[in-house]
Amino acid sequence: MHWKRTLQTVDVHCAGEVGRVITGGVLDIPGDTMSAKLAHINDVDDSLRRWLCSEPRGAANHSFVLITPACHPDANFGMIILQTDQAHAMSGSNSMCAVTAILETGMMEMIEPETLVTLDTASGLVRATATCKDGKVVGVSLDMPASFVALPDGTVETPLWGAVTYDLCYGGVFYALVDVDQIGLSIAPENARLLAEKGVELRDIIAAKTKISHPEFPAIHGLAYVMFRSIEEDGAIRTCTTLKPARADRSPCGTGTNSTVALLHSKGEMRSGDTLTTRSIIDGEFQAELLGATQIGQFPGSLVRIEGQCWIYGISQIGLDPSDPFPTGFILSDTWGG
Repeated sequence: MHWKRTLQTVDVHCAGEVGRVITGGVLDIPGDTMSAKLAHINDVDDSLRRWLCSEPRGAANHSFVLITPACHPDANFGMIILQTDQAHAMSGSNSMCAVTAILETGMMEMIEPETLVTLDTASGLVRATATCKDGKVVGVSLDMPASFVALPDGTVETPLWGAVTYDLCYGGVFYALVDVDQIGLSIAPENARLLAEKGVELRDIIAAKTKISHPEFPAIHGLAYVMFRSIEEDGAIRTCTTLKPARADRSPCGTGTNSTVALLHSKGEMRSGDTLTTRSIIDGEFQAELLGATQIGQFPGSLVRIEGQCWIYGISQIGLDPSDPFPTGFILSDTWGG
C-alpha cells in the first residue's frame, strides 16, 4: 500500500445525520480567523473538501467535520463543516458530533457530569455543554450563534407551484423556511427523494433573487438551504432541510432549528424561557430553548440553546493512492440526484 495522503476520522451520527469528524491528518488551514479559513477553502483551495465529500470516499448523506486549532483565545478547537456543495460556517448536528468525538476519544478530558467545550467557528463562538455519564456523552447542548430574520414573508414565483412564500432567516447559515404544504407534499420518509429534489430546485430559484450576507461575518453570504416545515399535533415542528445536490437532512437540523426559533420569537410566538421540539423526517428530536434577545447589525436577534445526542459508530483511515484515477472524486445522479 502506497498513499501520498492520509487522514483519520471518527464517524458519528446525530439523530441519524452523519458527521465524520477529522481527528488527524490535516494540520491546519491558512487564515488567522475561522472566517478566513472558511474563505480559503471555498475560494482558494477546495481540494480537501472535494477529495473527501465525493465518491468513492464520501457519500451523499455524509458531512466531514474539520477540526483545526482555534483562532480565538477563548475556544478549545476550531471547526469547519465540509459538505458536498461547499464548506459551511456552522452546523448544529455536526457540532454535536464534533464534541462527542473530541470527548469520547480523549482528545479533550471528559469531566462528569458535564464538560464544557468551546468551538471557534466562522459564525462566532459556539459553547457546548456535554452531559457525560460512565465515559459516554449522553447529550450535547449548544449555545448557538445569534439568529435573526432577514426577510419575513418573502414571495417567489415558481413554474410548478405558482407563488411560494418563505421566511429568510439566519441560524448559522442562511435558510429559506417554507411551509411544506405549498408544494403538495408531507414530510415523510417515502417523500424524501421528492422533497430533496424540490427543495434544491426551490432553493436555486430563491437564491437567484436573493442577495444576503451576515452583517458581522461577510464570509457567510448567500442562501444555503431550503428547510420545509409543518406543525405536529403535539406542537412540535416537523422539519426537512434539503441539501445539494439532492438529499434530505436526517436530523431535525440545528441551524435550521435556530432559524425557526428566531422566526417564532420575531412573531411574538416564543418568549425567553420558552421551549420547542423540532422533529426530523425519521422522528429524531432536538430540544430548543429561547434564552433571550440580542441585536445583529440592523436585525433584532435571538439567543437559542439546542440539545441533542450523538453516537460514534466507527473509526476510519482514509488515504489517497497516487495512481487513484479519482483524486477529486465524482458524483452520479442515481444516488445524488440531478
